[in-house]
Amino acid sequence: QLQASGGGLVQAGGSLRLSCAASGHNSDNFIMAWFRQAPGNQRDFVASIRWNEGSTFYADPVRGRFTISGDNAKNTVYLQMDSLKPEDTAVYYCALRNGAVNHYSRYSYRNWGQGTQVTVSS
Repeated sequence: QLQASGGGLVQAGGSLRLSCAASGHNSDNFIMAWFRQAPGNQRDFVASIRWNEGSTFYADPVRGRFTISGDNAKNTVYLQMDSLKPEDTAVYYCALRNGAVNHYSRYSYRNWGQGTQVTVSS
């Protein structure tokens, strides 16, 4: 089970941090990812982390502005979003995929959080 939080309204250039707590998972061999979906658009990959050794992956539009990290003790993944732009406005979802191979397609993830709204005003 995944529980996402931390969305909100922020001005362009500002920052937000999203959190996603995972429960009921007994292995460290998995990928935690963030996706986002703007109205009328498909759900797109944002960032992911290979939990057991910390490798991270980013979509080009967010690379250098967003940082994904994990806290093993809390079973929580974070998405630090800096230098936010209006085009970052979307509902953000966390997702989990078993195994060590990173996937960029939403169809490869079976476990999803409920989504949290991020709105960036210009």
